[in-house]
Amino acid sequence: MKNIEDVAVIIFARLNSKRIPKKMIRAFAGTTLLDILLEKLNASKMIPKQSIYLFAHETELINIGKKYGIRILERSVKSANSDSDLRVIHEWYDKSDYTYVVTVNACLPFLSIETIDDFFKYYLKTKHEGLFGVVKKKNYYWDQSLRLMTSAPENKQAPNTRTASEIFEAAHCLYASKIDWIKQGIWLGTFKKPNDPELFIVDESEVFDIDCPWQFEFAESVYLQRNI
Repeated sequence: MKNIEDVAVIIFARLNSKRIPKKMIRAFAGTTLLDILLEKLNASKMIPKQSIYLFAHETELINIGKKYGIRILERSVKSANSDSDLRVIHEWYDKSDYTYVVTVNACLPFLSIETIDDFFKYYLKTKHEGLFGVVKKKNYYWDQSLRLMTSAPENKQAPNTRTASEIFEAAHCLYASKIDWIKQGIWLGTFKKPNDPELFIVDESEVFDIDCPWQFEFAESVYLQRNI
């Protein structure tokens, strides 16, 4: 079992989103996506407050973090603008006293603090050092060569989700990794064998990920309806 004091929780934030400019601080249902996540984390019954960090460069983001009493990790311009270099994106890794890190995506306003806490609690007790949030699906999928990846319908029946085999899809919400792996260019695991990383199933209703303008508007509408 991992020591709770060895696990940091880090929220990555930046303002250079191309599809939705300043997505993290854009007005969303009377608040912002970053505010929503930080408010949830402040209400956590599992995660120590002193272990929560906001990794950001821009003053607007840092000020939101400070408003919630969240510890700040200063992010460089280079890190905030990198999408591919693991060690640049996670430039904090060689300055950390922690052994493990959990990261939470702020672009999912329906992700509950109960699920975040469950993920954190499970990571503490699992023997695995990489944990990846996923959604379980029952459907049919084809690869790039148009070959069916999942099992074919039984007895020549028409394809339907009731008889389809299970498959797991990245939820893009919660991640956990050993920090030392980053210097080796590894994040979460090797992805080359079962349970590397280990999968953590999340309810699909919580993982609507906002990437495009229509998703932002749709999520805001649903969020407002749920919080009337």
